[in-house]
Amino acid sequence: MNKKTDATTPHDELHYLHDGHPGPDQTVEIAPGVLWLRLKLPFRLNHVNIYLLADGDGWAMVDTGFGNDATIEAWERLFDGALAGFAISRVIVTHAHPDHVGMAGWIVQRFGCPFYMSQIEYLQGVYHQNRRTDERLVNNRAFFRRHGIDEKVIEQLVGRGQDYLKKTVPLPAAYRRLSKGQEIRIGERSFRIITGAGHSPDQVMLYCATEKLFLSADQVLSKISPNVSVWAHEPDEDALGSYLGSLAELDALLPDDALVLPGHGLPFHGVKARIKQLADHHQERCEMIADACRDRPMSSAELVPVVFHKHVLDAHQTGFAVGELIAHVNYMLAQNRLQLAPDTDGVLQFTPT
Repeated sequence: MNKKTDATTPHDELHYLHDGHPGPDQTVEIAPGVLWLRLKLPFRLNHVNIYLLADGDGWAMVDTGFGNDATIEAWERLFDGALAGFAISRVIVTHAHPDHVGMAGWIVQRFGCPFYMSQIEYLQGVYHQNRRTDERLVNNRAFFRRHGIDEKVIEQLVGRGQDYLKKTVPLPAAYRRLSKGQEIRIGERSFRIITGAGHSPDQVMLYCATEKLFLSADQVLSKISPNVSVWAHEPDEDALGSYLGSLAELDALLPDDALVLPGHGLPFHGVKARIKQLADHHQERCEMIADACRDRPMSSAELVPVVFHKHVLDAHQTGFAVGELIAHVNYMLAQNRLQLAPDTDGVLQFTPT
């Protein structure tokens, strides 16, 4: 699992271009001058999508895969096989999570090409590579304790549960900034840069209006909901409010017949239906939290099994579940749907307003 939580989608509301996906050594032309690749991930969510966009004599790569030896081997096979003779003209990374930015430095160095990212996401990537200082570990433990997490679980979360964030090769030392509203030319196409928070602070999405082509990164996925979490370095963040606001902006901007190329899962049509499903999914979770708190005040730790009762969680997945639960609590506090109960031994507890 990689920063995602299950949210099933009725198949009759979305329309998929393909029933299957590219094999590990294959590419699929998903639209003229747009190639789709899929790389493996060592998580419950076992893949990430990579897209190549025709760019003059070369190809622009959107996202790069997880930073480990297995991904290097996968890229070597592709460049010796299906992508033999391909020149990568530039690397565009949508956000700082390691399944997307993990191999950027390796690709940029191999092809001597420029690297594009939003400023916040680039700096977030630098932060993740240097996050395990003693001060940050102390802050992480204090954050989880305030939400009632057991000490044994805390040690899992600050250890193995967050180690995946460092799974990137060294980031390129320089980048070219992508900003919201900017237009970028890639080959014969012009793409508008859209950014959205929630899943990641300033995730980049690309939209070509003339061809109704939308590279949605992890903001809109077809069958699962992107994880929206709050972490110790910004404990009062309203990440879910930001995410829902981003979905509303996308709903207003995109036509329903846009072709959506997501960071995980299958390309599809039906973006407005999917946006509504994602928004409804989070509102349902808020209702579950409010109902659970009616009889007595509850902490985030007590609420995790209320929301994630269908899941058996390892340390990696528990970290996402805790972060997402806190994101819902923070959103409900901001919306005045929850309030803090009187302090109990330093642990935050919540009741409906």
